[in-house]
Amino acid sequence: MRCAAVVPAYDVAPKVGAVVAGLRERFEEVLVIDDGSSDTTAEEATRAGAVVERHPENRGKGAALQTALTWCAERGYETMVTVDGDGQHPPEEAWSMHRRCADPAALVLGIRDLEGAGAPRANQLSNGFSNLVLSSFTGLWLDDTQCGLRRYPVTETLRLGGLEPGYGFEAEVLIRAAAAGMRIVQLPIRVIYPPAEERISHFHAVRDPARIVARVVRTVIATRFGGS
Repeated sequence: MRCAAVVPAYDVAPKVGAVVAGLRERFEEVLVIDDGSSDTTAEEATRAGAVVERHPENRGKGAALQTALTWCAERGYETMVTVDGDGQHPPEEAWSMHRRCADPAALVLGIRDLEGAGAPRANQLSNGFSNLVLSSFTGLWLDDTQCGLRRYPVTETLRLGGLEPGYGFEAEVLIRAAAAGMRIVQLPIRVIYPPAEERISHFHAVRDPARIVARVVRTVIATRFGGS
C-alpha cells in the first residue's frame, strides 16, 4: 500500500524541519501544505526535503487536508498519514500507526493518553466533550476525535464530499465515514506535549469545539435527512 506523510502547517517554522526530517526517514514522500503562513514554514520544510504546496492565504486545516487528498490521489497514493507540524506527533508513531493497519480502505485514528502526556486540562475537557458528541451521532465509541495523527484512505475520503475547510473537517469526516459504512480503526499512540512556552497551537479549546459541534449538527442533518 502506497502511503504519503502529510503535514498541514501554519506558522510552525521552528518545528516543521525536524518533523519533516523524521518522516522522510520512514515514508516514501512527505508533503507539507503551507496554509498561508506568515513565517518561514515553507522554506524550512523545503530545506528538510518535503514537497511543499502553498495556499496564498490561510484557508483552514480542512482546506489543507483537502489539497493534500487531491495531491495524493493524482500521484497514486492509496493512503495518507497526517502529522501535526508542531512536533506533537513523533514520526515513528506515524509510521507505526500506518504499519499496524493493513486495510487501505480504513480510516485510522490515533488515540492519545492526554492526561498521561500532560496535555492542558482545557484540551482534555474539550476532547472529552467532542468524543461524547461524535460518539452519540455516529453510533460508535470514539476515544479521541481531535487527534491530528490519522491515516486517511484517499479515494474513499474524497468520495465522502461536502467537507468543510476549518477544524470541523476532522469531525465531519467521522460523521460522513460512519454514515458511509467506512471501517474506522482506533490505535493508541504516543504524543509529546512540550512546556507551555514552547507550544505552537492555533486551536482554541473552547471556540473551535463549539464551531465543530455546530458543523457536526449540520452534517448529521445532511447525511440523515438530505439537508446541506
